[in-house]
Amino acid sequence: MRLTSWNLLHGMAIPPESTIDAVALLASEITQLDPDVIGLQEVDLNLARSGTRNQVADVAAALGAKHWAFAPSLMGSPDEDWKKPGVGDSLVVTADSQTFIPGYGIGIVSKIPVISWHRLELRHSPIGMPMSWPVDGKLKHFYVRDHPRSALGAVLDNGWLVINAHLSFVPFFNFFQLMKIKKWANKLPITDKKKILIMGDFNIPFGIFVRGINWNSLASQKTFPSFMPRVQIDYFLSQKVASEDVIHIPSKHKGMSDHLPLTVEVE
Repeated sequence: MRLTSWNLLHGMAIPPESTIDAVALLASEITQLDPDVIGLQEVDLNLARSGTRNQVADVAAALGAKHWAFAPSLMGSPDEDWKKPGVGDSLVVTADSQTFIPGYGIGIVSKIPVISWHRLELRHSPIGMPMSWPVDGKLKHFYVRDHPRSALGAVLDNGWLVINAHLSFVPFFNFFQLMKIKKWANKLPITDKKKILIMGDFNIPFGIFVRGINWNSLASQKTFPSFMPRVQIDYFLSQKVASEDVIHIPSKHKGMSDHLPLTVEVE
């Protein structure tokens, strides 16, 4: 089973000044990666900034996969006014959903049939962080507030449980979110603990804290920033599978996102 974790940055070109056909490049990249299961972070649903596309469904179409789900972290765009998902909002959007309210969040696409979908709410940090990024060729500084997060789990019909998450950028707070996901994973409807994988953008650059005591990191690769990778903040975790039992498939930056995709094959 081949799995990929990728923070798409809503399909944004990197460097920002470059001009790309985001939909075509995404389809090409996904086709080359060709995972059986992919966990996506920072994806849009019907937002103007990404051409009102359903980006999770676009990935599913590129893979020829029938099973996909989107878990909104926000209703609306993170660049504009937004609200956290509430009563009446679809917390797990699938191909069978009747409404597609614009939102931003995470998703899973699977060629392998999905038996059930599961969502875990993750509280946002009460404090934000100062951040910098280029605007019109100049480095500008911003105070960025954190937003609600979630983890999305898929129980596959081959017996595996795959969980995808995008954790807070606030140090230490993201660590406690990850601990909550690990506890949650062991409560979901799966009996073989060897077949649990947690993937995603954890925003934690220290693998020893990500692994903790009972978990293994399955791939070692600097994933951020994509154009000049310096740190690993994207991971695959397992309680029972060791890194020696997987094949890591390295990736290179091809013009989209500030993260590199992380891909492994598990026997």
